[in-house]
Amino acid sequence: MKELELKYGCNPNQKPAKIFMQNGELPLEVLNGKPGYINFLDALNSWQLVKELKDATGLPAAASFKHVSPAGAALGLPLDDTLKKMYFVEDIPDMSPLACAYARARGADRMSSFGDWIALSDTCDKSTALVIQHEVTDGIIAPDYTDEALEILKSKRKGGYNIVKIDPNYTPAPIEHKDVYGITFEQGRNELKFGSEVFDNIVTNNKLLTEDEKRDLILCLITLKYTQSNSVCYAEKGQIIGVGAGQQSRIHCTRLAGNKADIWHLRHHQKVLDLPFRNDVARPNRDNAIDVYISADYEDVIGDDVWAQTFTSKPAPFTADEQKAYLATFTGVCLGSDAFFPFGDNIERAHRSGVTAIVQPGGSIRDAQVIETCDKYGIVMAFNGIRLFHH
Repeated sequence: MKELELKYGCNPNQKPAKIFMQNGELPLEVLNGKPGYINFLDALNSWQLVKELKDATGLPAAASFKHVSPAGAALGLPLDDTLKKMYFVEDIPDMSPLACAYARARGADRMSSFGDWIALSDTCDKSTALVIQHEVTDGIIAPDYTDEALEILKSKRKGGYNIVKIDPNYTPAPIEHKDVYGITFEQGRNELKFGSEVFDNIVTNNKLLTEDEKRDLILCLITLKYTQSNSVCYAEKGQIIGVGAGQQSRIHCTRLAGNKADIWHLRHHQKVLDLPFRNDVARPNRDNAIDVYISADYEDVIGDDVWAQTFTSKPAPFTADEQKAYLATFTGVCLGSDAFFPFGDNIERAHRSGVTAIVQPGGSIRDAQVIETCDKYGIVMAFNGIRLFHH
């Protein structure tokens, strides 16, 4: 098939719409549903991300995309009991590495992942499909699907769930084009790969990086490569835990991603894990309630006049002082930036979210100030000299 007609483009008034190849056949097949223009933008960007993660680490990878940026991305590492509870997968037996990868990717920012597009680096198996089954999601792209997985996925959205299969051996042309306002842009594809050379130029006094930190910094870089710029992301234990995408200011990226990382950490707290939800409260409503419970607006869900709508008993507040003390216990977080940090304030904000290792291009006229701020906290920082803008 050389082209595929779509219902409309980014918006219903944008017609006609299609995806097509100038030369050759499309390297994908729609197995179910009718994916749209934005669905395919998410599918093709997210597929590249997980494919590169698998190539770089050798581990299965998954991503959760919304509006052409990842809400989360992760590797297929096992889940402990706390993460299983946080990600609502306690009832799924014998989770495969791929299932763990998607549970992690979805769990990075469950509010943003509502209605996501899923990408998997490997064949979707039954346990991964079972993780997906009860989540609100628009569609999925993977190199293949087992029969059991396909049956489960086809049952979603009253049989209309979008399922795309892509040829894992497809190699795109080295030159890419896009039209803006009737004018065609051309550039070479961003074929950068990331290996140990990323850490050749460590500019801080502390030069010790663990293997886990190196893995998580590579995870950051590959994720940033497919995140709308400006972008910053935080990672821990094989998964992204906060993405700040598409901000005009670098510090706003760092704050946004750091706030999401903080929320992810706070979800580990026993007060959050033990929230007494009513059985009839759906997962999206639980996610929203947790988000509000952690925020300054917690009375909106645990106030005297509203708590019974969500909980079987009234939860105690999770105070700002309790949260600050709990967040202070976390370290070992990694951070990547798609362009240089212009000021040390980015490092100050990152430190408050437990960051101990950073990779960024370098090249600011204030690099010395940024390095000095890292040294103040014993943070390791590598300059890789590579900008990763994506638009």
